[in-house]
Amino acid sequence: MLSFIRRFALVVICVAAPLAQAAVVSVTVTDAAGRPLADAVVMLEPASGKLPVKPMAQVNVAQVSRQFEPRLTVVTVGTPVNFPNFDTVRHQVYSFSPIKTFELKLYAGVPSAPVVFDKPGVAVLGCNIHDRMAAWVVVVDTPHHARTSASGAVRIDGVAAGSYRLRAWHAGVPAGKEPAPVDLSISAGGAQAQIQLPASAL
Repeated sequence: MLSFIRRFALVVICVAAPLAQAAVVSVTVTDAAGRPLADAVVMLEPASGKLPVKPMAQVNVAQVSRQFEPRLTVVTVGTPVNFPNFDTVRHQVYSFSPIKTFELKLYAGVPSAPVVFDKPGVAVLGCNIHDRMAAWVVVVDTPHHARTSASGAVRIDGVAAGSYRLRAWHAGVPAGKEPAPVDLSISAGGAQAQIQLPASAL
């Protein structure tokens, strides 16, 4: 019995040790004038190699009152996304973005199959019938990601100490104006960082 207890204690110690070393990374995202940016997507990637990431359970991007809801969706690579139409009119949802090109022909209700977003990057969504409809699906290939609040702040938990690259995306940043990733060294005590994006109002 004593031997079993010792083995069990060893297992608990081995499992708890990595958790104790997990750090918290706090990031603030602002525009060029220093104002906080809400709905920026922050991504933290190891300086070398990749971390394993799993697809999310099926996600919905609905059409409500002739708008996409939500306008911004963040998913991991391989996640299936459904596009239910809750309006009384039909929509024709599409994306011509390089990471995912698709078109759901004019429909009502729920399409028969979801769209799987299998490459990292940003897909811009539109509707062929209603030009003012627009939305974004940001596909990430890291488990360390988050979306900023109205204060422009975000907190990423459970990060192992080491060297990372920190990136941020916002729909208001013009194409080709995305800043380079920021090198970030994270200790067991965590880290803080600030990113400024040349974003304009949407």
